[in-house]
Formats: sequence, structure tokens, C-alpha cells
Amino acid sequence: MVGAMRRIAAAALMLGVSGTALAADPPADPLKGTMVTNGLLPVAVDRDGGRILVTLPPAGTDGVSARFLYVASLRTGIGSSQTGLDHGQNSETQLLAFRRLGKKIVAEFENPRFRATDAPAAEQTAARESFATTTAWVGDIAATRPDGTMVVDLAPFLLRDTMGVALSLRRGGGGEYRLDSGASVADPTATRVFPDNIELEARQTFVSERPGEAVDAIAPDARSIALTVHHSLIRLPAPGYVPIRFDPRFGGFGAQAVDYAAPLGQDVVYTLANRFRLEKADPAAPRSAVKKPITFYIDRAAPEPIRSALAEGVAWWRTAFDAAGFIDAFRVEILPEGADPLDIRYNVVNWVNRATRGWSYGQVISDPRTGEIVKGSVLLGSLRVRQDMLIYEALVGANLVGTGGPNDPVRVALARIRQLGAHEVGHALGLEHNFAASTQDRASVMDYPAPRILLKDGRPDLSDAYGTGVGRWDLASIARLYGDPAAAAAQADALKAAGLRFISDGDARAADTAHPDASLWDDGSDPVAELDRMMTVRRAALTQFGPAALRPGEAAENLRRKFVPIWLLHRYQVEAAAKVVGGVDFAYAVAGGGHEAAAPVTADRQRAALFSLLATLSPTALAVPPALLPLLSAGRSGPNDRQFDIEVMPTAGGPVFDPLVAAEVAAGVTLDTLLAPARLERLEVQHAAAGSLPGAQEVVGRTVDTVMAGAGTAAGQQVATRALIQLAALSRAPDTAPGVAAVADQALIDAADRLGKGRDAWSRATARLLRDPDRLAAAVAERGKRLTPIPPGMPIGESDWMD
Repeated sequence: MVGAMRRIAAAALMLGVSGTALAADPPADPLKGTMVTNGLLPVAVDRDGGRILVTLPPAGTDGVSARFLYVASLRTGIGSSQTGLDHGQNSETQLLAFRRLGKKIVAEFENPRFRATDAPAAEQTAARESFATTTAWVGDIAATRPDGTMVVDLAPFLLRDTMGVALSLRRGGGGEYRLDSGASVADPTATRVFPDNIELEARQTFVSERPGEAVDAIAPDARSIALTVHHSLIRLPAPGYVPIRFDPRFGGFGAQAVDYAAPLGQDVVYTLANRFRLEKADPAAPRSAVKKPITFYIDRAAPEPIRSALAEGVAWWRTAFDAAGFIDAFRVEILPEGADPLDIRYNVVNWVNRATRGWSYGQVISDPRTGEIVKGSVLLGSLRVRQDMLIYEALVGANLVGTGGPNDPVRVALARIRQLGAHEVGHALGLEHNFAASTQDRASVMDYPAPRILLKDGRPDLSDAYGTGVGRWDLASIARLYGDPAAAAAQADALKAAGLRFISDGDARAADTAHPDASLWDDGSDPVAELDRMMTVRRAALTQFGPAALRPGEAAENLRRKFVPIWLLHRYQVEAAAKVVGGVDFAYAVAGGGHEAAAPVTADRQRAALFSLLATLSPTALAVPPALLPLLSAGRSGPNDRQFDIEVMPTAGGPVFDPLVAAEVAAGVTLDTLLAPARLERLEVQHAAAGSLPGAQEVVGRTVDTVMAGAGTAAGQQVATRALIQLAALSRAPDTAPGVAAVADQALIDAADRLGKGRDAWSRATARLLRDPDRLAAAVAERGKRLTPIPPGMPIGESDWMD
């Protein structure tokens, strides 16, 4: 009995139960042994325990403690262009709220896109509560202070796959990966605290049992790859920024709003343009200094002379801001020693290394509520300039490298780097692509510029390969985005009246789009005349191509790689000329602006384009100079180089060059573009509306006549076979318009009749194939496997913001 009483008493003491209340021990201070750094928030780092302890403000009546802009970025990348997971790549900017619910803290991504601007509170609440938010993370509150502030360990918050790495790897050919939380950890030592931002990092590990080639070719062990993910918490921008609406006549990027407080008769959905906050010291003055200039910093990782060339090219934007009335509003500096390029305080032009060449990006971190840009971040792939050098050496000779003359490949590559730096920073300033600028004497650096290759004494000349400075459209775009919108709108009408055009990605990037002035990597005011000129340049370049394209001691096998961009020198001008066929001239107009109506390209222009395109399929255009054949068959030894492997054409076994494949590849450039289903359907539509305009039957018929006329050679037979099987695939595709399918099918019947009368084996065999529905269906089904791929021309990989 005594023992039992003692046990009860001991239990009572343990539970704090006695005749008088026992005082509870004070909770342990979670900050004990740490050093607190004050800034945007007080932050204490526990290096030994791996904790990152942030003190949040007291929660309001709605439970929200604080709101910030949040963005994640990659400190370290995969190094594979296909995945798009590059050093410096950042996520979408989110509006992050920390909300207290009992003993938990919820990190919530709010949804500011849906709103009721300036409406009564009930309407704003209805708009907010009608749409989902996202719970990013739920954690424990380590301590609550008497003043209501809360101590929270954010280290677990940093371990989510906020960059979508697993999805990017799957889409980019990297394989099926998942985040390994057990092998992922926050890095307290990387924490940086500033008055307006907090920078945090974590090491994330992704694992896969079946890694893809895009990662397997790079990682030491592709089954487990590690990335350092950077996280930024950013103070919400101060009041005073005045948003402006997106103007379709100038384009740009922005934050979409769905505003349920819009008056009847006004748009509920609109876009607030992305731009920096740029304020004049004297708002009433036509020209004034600014309160805070926009400064871009060049990454120290960029080597000289590239670094200086980038600084020169980016600085071209000074002219545009000065013309808009902002004095000394744009500056360029080298990133200070020791500065972190991912720090939100710096607008940075980052130099990024990859295993193969890839796109460059111009990114922004912006307030999703207003469109205000708080940081510009540019990523430039280092191998792009190496690819440029390869092309220039093939055009003018490697012996000119370092000579300093007008055709020195180094000089030309630096001219391209200046233009590229200006282009990507243009995106980071809020500007969109203008793919019509190349037809208007280099009116914008926001186009993709083809090197302007002249002929001097019958040889390629690069003395005017790239322009210098921003163009007329860039001046107008900066004035519209940062200056007086009303004055800029009037200027837009004046520019349109003067013939200055703007056409962006959606109506230009694909080869089958309709606008005759909207193409990538093209040149010249007349795309058809420029194609004719480019075919002359190509012929001259092929005539002089040979060992002179190689540097002393360079492997002879590289001649095969340098041959490809010369052989396909016309590829982008083919696309530009093809857009005239079935082309429609339109503008991004507004009501009352006078440019609302679209019009088809005239019949004469369309037929002239068709004839020039068909000339690229002639036996002469598709014949590799015989003297090159032995030079292009040099042997290869040593380990594989993926950059080489993906950029050359298939051979006839080992290193033996195959001129038949070369002919088919060059023909494919024209056939794929000219016979695009969307183009043929437009041709049917326009011919039905106006019989004088060419229709699909005319274009398909002339194409078949051209390839059949060249079928007297082995190369011509290969090209004709590709064209006929392509038409068979077109006639059977479920998404082909019925009229176009009928035209393609009839063309095959007519071709079979003609070929059946031939005496050679190829003609008779092809006729039998075209007349046998089962064999033809099988040939179409196998087309994807048999089709010789066209080596990549544009940078390899996919992204949202490209070049």
C-alpha cells in the first residue's frame, strides 16, 4: 500500500498535480546559441542543427502574418540544353503569404490574378474566395513571443520541388525522376539577410531507376543528381508604382488580371505590362534625371573579350531611354567582386555553361499584382558563340581567326554577342520579339538576326554581318513602355503609317505561319529576292569550302560538322519565302487605328515565291560538289562528342559521307515548309475566295512536277520518294482538311500513272508502291523511322523565353 501511494505521488509530480499548482518549465528558447541577423525579417541560423529560424510578425485577424514576393532559381544546373534546367534559371514569381492556423504556420501561394480592383470589401472577398490558392508547405511554430511574433524553421520549406525539376527532366528527355527527401537538405550557411530580401538555399537530390540520355551523358551517376536551389523572399514593392495596360500594337509581357470590378462594356480580362519602376526626378519635365536608374550587371564568369562585348551591347539601351526623356536612366556595370548573381538586388546578365549549345533567356521577376519588374535576369549559353565561330570559319576560313580584319571570325562573333546581349536584356526590360524587324532594315534588336553574308570577289564576306545599336522599333517600344502612353500610342499610328511592322512569336515562330514579313533568322526587305540571293551565296560558299575551314591541327572530321550549316545556309530564308505562299498581311490593330483589315499576298508575289522555292529542289541546288566528297569522309577516333553527333548528317557507313542523304536533307527543308498542312489549307481558302490566287492543287502539282523532273539521278530519286511519301502521309492524316487531302491523293494517282510509263527500275517500283494501298499505308507508317532528320539549326532545347 505504501509503495502504491509513493507511485501515485510520483506520477502526480510528473503531471504537475499537487495540492498547489506546479509552475511549468519555461519552453526552451529556439534561438538559443544562434546569432540573429536583422533585415527583411530577423533570421537566426543554426549551423549544427540545420535550422533556418525566421521570426514572423504577429498574425492579423485573418491569420496572415506577412506577405512577400517569392521566387526560386537554380544555383547549379543540369548542363543539358533539352531540360532547360540551367544555372540561373528562375521560377515564376509568386505572392507568398504566411498564415497562422493554431500551432501551425501555412505557407500559401495566393492567387492575385482574380480580383475586384477598388471594389467594396464584399466584392473583393468574393473574387478572392471564388478561386483556389496553393498550400506550399505547413510547418510547426517553434515559439510564440509575448508580442505575438512567431519563430518558424523554414529549412523544411526549402525542400519542395518548387522548380518543377522532375517534370522538366521528363519533358526534356532526362527520364523519370523523383525528389529524394531523405537526401535533400537546407544549407543554413548559404543564408543571406538584407533589408528588402532574404536569400536561402537547399541541396535537392533527384533519383531515377531509368535516367534518360539528356542526363546520362552528363552526370557522374545519372541515377542520383543533385541541384542547389536558391529561394528569395522579397519585400512587396512600395506603393506608388503606376501599372499600365498591355498594348497589342507594341507587344510585351505582363501580369494577367481577371477583374470582376470592371464596368460593363470594359474588358474583365486584361494584362498589366511588365516594366521597371522608372521615375523622373522632375515628372513635369520632358527630359529629366531619374530617381533610381536601371542597372544591369555583367557576370564575371563571362571571359574577356566576351564580357566587354556584352557590356557594350547591353549599353545600347541607354540611347532608347535617353530618347524617351530619361537622362542617365540605364547603366551597365560589371558585377562587383563577391556579389551573388542570384541576389534579388542585382539585374544580371549570367554566363551559363552547358554540354551542348542552347537557347539564351531574358527573364523577369515581377510583382504578379501589378506587373512591376523587380529584377531582370538574363542567361546566355557559352557554347552559342562557339557555334557562331564554327559557321564563320566555314564561310571565310579559319586562317582569318585573330587577324582583326573585317572577316575575322572573332570580330564577327563579338558583334553577334553585342547584339545578343542587347536582345536578351530587351526581354528583361519587358520587350517582346519583333520578327518583322529584319524586313525593315534591322528595325529592332528583338528580332533573330541572320548574319548578313555578302559576296566580294565571288567569296563570302562578313564585314556587315550584324548591326550596331538599337533600332527604330526599340526606341518606340521603350517610349511606349516607360514614357507617356498617350504620346506613344500616337507614335504607334505614325510608325504603322510609315510601314514599320511588329509581329511576334505566335505568328512567326512556326514555319507554317501566315504573315509574309514574320520569320526567324531571315534578312532583307523582300524574302523571295533574299532567298534567290542567298542561294547564290550558298553556291559560292560551297565552291570555296574545304580544308581552309579547319584550324591548324584541328581534327579533319570536324569538316563534316562545319559543312552542315553551309549546306543548309538557305534554310531560314526558305521558311521566310514560303510564308509568302498562302500568306496573309495583318497587323495587331485596335479599333479606329486604320489597320484592322487583313489581306492576302498578291498572286504575283505568291507565284514568284513558289518558283524560287522550287528552284531550291533542282538537281543543281541539291548536288554536293564532287571535290568535297573525299574530304567529308575523314575517319574519326576517340570518345564520342555529343556536340558533334547531333549536328551532322547520317553517313553511308562509318565516316563515309553520303551525298544522297545530303540531297534529301536539303530538299526536306523546302518540302516540309512548302507542304505544311496549314499552308495548303490557307491556299484552298484563298483560292476559293479569289480564283486568281494560287490554290493547293497548283502548289502541290508544281512541287510534284519539280521533283519528278529531277528523278533522273539517284539523289533526285531519293528526293522524289521523300516528297511522294510526304504527300501520302498528308492525304491520310486525320487533321488534314478534306480538300487538301483530296488534292494530295489525286497528285499521287497522277504520279503513279506517269511513273508507270517509265523504263527505269525506280519509276516502275515507285508506281507499284503508289498503286498498292496496303504497301503505301505501311510506307507512311514507317515514314518517321526512315525519314532522314534535318540536323538542328536553331539552338537546341526548349524554353519559354528564347534567344
